[in-house]
Amino acid sequence: MPEPEHPERPEHPDNPGGYDPVGPRGEEAMSPTGQGGAMDLALQEAESVEGVEQDAGPEGPREKARSLWSDAWHQLRRNPVFVVSSLLILFLVVISIWPQLIASGDPLQCDLSKSQEGSSPGHPFGYDTQGCDVYTRTVYGARASITVGICATVGAALLGSALGGLAGFFGGWGDSLLSRVADIFFGIPVVLGGLVFLSVVTSTTVWPVVGFIVLLGWPQLARIARGSVITAKQNDYVQAARALGAGNGRMLLRHVAPNAVAPVIVVATIALGTYIALEATLSFLGVGLRPPTVSWGIDISNAAPQIRNAPHMLLYPAGALSITVLAFIMLGDAVRDALDPKLR
Repeated sequence: MPEPEHPERPEHPDNPGGYDPVGPRGEEAMSPTGQGGAMDLALQEAESVEGVEQDAGPEGPREKARSLWSDAWHQLRRNPVFVVSSLLILFLVVISIWPQLIASGDPLQCDLSKSQEGSSPGHPFGYDTQGCDVYTRTVYGARASITVGICATVGAALLGSALGGLAGFFGGWGDSLLSRVADIFFGIPVVLGGLVFLSVVTSTTVWPVVGFIVLLGWPQLARIARGSVITAKQNDYVQAARALGAGNGRMLLRHVAPNAVAPVIVVATIALGTYIALEATLSFLGVGLRPPTVSWGIDISNAAPQIRNAPHMLLYPAGALSITVLAFIMLGDAVRDALDPKLR
């Protein structure tokens, strides 16, 4: 029986007379055995690697790894809680800057003949005890509350982050001193401290209230910043920067602070709503903002004795205050979920 003829095997240029594993058209001569051996596994891995390289293209992978902030923004855009709260806060900020866009009246213009009257055409919220338009005062009251909340949050965040970050980065006696001072401030009741501190202030502006909130609000943010910096400075990239000769200032500003600021932002966002509620509480007690400043806390205080006769006087400013505080708390929760990898 004649033996089957085999095709001539091409000679390898470096091995005359030998076998070249690559065919004349650059194709691999080896083929899978079908028995699941080591050769088949190697061929499958080679094909998968080749497929990845072809999909990647000449400019590298199509999808690049996102940073913490870009990944957080990618998640926040798809979070309906963040979208709704952001739109609501944007609306509140706009009307606090330009209240005349939706309220054409004067919040200080009153008519005693219309005292405690209900809603009427052009005055949907009715009138208060002094005959002032409740709708106009509710719209203009957003300015004082938003101003106090934002300014107090920025001041407390900057002061607390600076002190807490330095204490956590350098440690030593400064860290111990800051911890003991923060403990003293934590022991001061907020409302009682406001009654004592603001009762001697005669200014009718928002700045005494802002200063008081910053004074009692920075220890919480300082403690958050301190713990975050202590965790960040132990990472390998910080140790590598130190080994390469980077100074303390460069390590703190370039490597530690950007990776430790996320918890501070989350706590500050949630605290902003708390500060707005605190301002309304102090104004309700008569030691916060004072007339002629228009504030939700002042209107709630004036409407409390007349809640049975004219509940509309209390309903609208209290509702606006509740919605504002809820919006900032919802925003803080959404930011926390986006920046905390453990909650994903």
